[in-house]
Amino acid sequence: MSFDGVLFFPVTPFDASGDVSLDVLREHVSTRLDSGPGAVFPACGTGEFHALSVAEALSVTRAAVEVTVGRVPVVAGAGGSLGQARELARGAADAGADALLLLPPYLVGGPIAGLLAYVDDIAAASDLPVIVYHRGTAKFTADAIRELTANPKVVGFKDGIGDVGLAQEIALAVAASGRDDFHLFNGLLTAELTQGAYRAIGIPLYSSAAFAMLPEIALAYYRAYTAGDEVVRQRILREFYLPLVRLRDETPGFGVSLIKAGLRLGGLDVGSVRAPLVDPTPGQTDRLATILAAGRSLAASLDAPAHA
Repeated sequence: MSFDGVLFFPVTPFDASGDVSLDVLREHVSTRLDSGPGAVFPACGTGEFHALSVAEALSVTRAAVEVTVGRVPVVAGAGGSLGQARELARGAADAGADALLLLPPYLVGGPIAGLLAYVDDIAAASDLPVIVYHRGTAKFTADAIRELTANPKVVGFKDGIGDVGLAQEIALAVAASGRDDFHLFNGLLTAELTQGAYRAIGIPLYSSAAFAMLPEIALAYYRAYTAGDEVVRQRILREFYLPLVRLRDETPGFGVSLIKAGLRLGGLDVGSVRAPLVDPTPGQTDRLATILAAGRSLAASLDAPAHA
């Protein structure tokens, strides 16, 4: 399994009654597929995995699989309690997903031996390969990742903590394992902001929540990033991502809430976020609209010379 392109984390739309809106989800995924993402990650962090029932998460995964029809890999969210994670793993396999992103266990944290047992148990629940998410109660060491590389069903590590020194140790451990099919991801919020540093330590892949609401600027960043064009990459960071991050940091959970608000501003009725997240205020929404307008203008200006 390869990931060639921006990694797309769709939101989970809700209707006026608060139920999952699969028709809007299909539209959301379909329109973003036209922009050429490298993979789709339904019912994960940006998709409010924390707020979905097992049945809802699996319905989201099935809809994403139906829309992608094999064009790109579909990596479904799993995690939470052990029983829930097993059920999600089996259900995602039945739905046609290509892999699992294993989010942290629910509430409690155990020693490394217990965390490894959690991963092994869920990996054994289906035939799907697993990417582990280093975040919250799932805090791995370099030795733990070295041990996981011995399991061929574990195919990736996604860092959501931001300890660059530890991430470097883990990247070195993976390199020493000889696994050339093991993928390393930067999964920090608005990962474009930190991806220059992560690339330098051997973690080349990153999540792009911004792609869900403004694919043109996310693609402009990705092109500059893969081409090694630091002048353009840093310009995009200064003019779009830094203002977005400043707004994001005003309120916990805005890493998701702003994406849904941006989609609503763009005309796609994805509904509100579920509690405990909150939507931006009218003033914050106006500021987001200004940031998005600047991003569209910047992306257009960068794209014009290429077309010329």
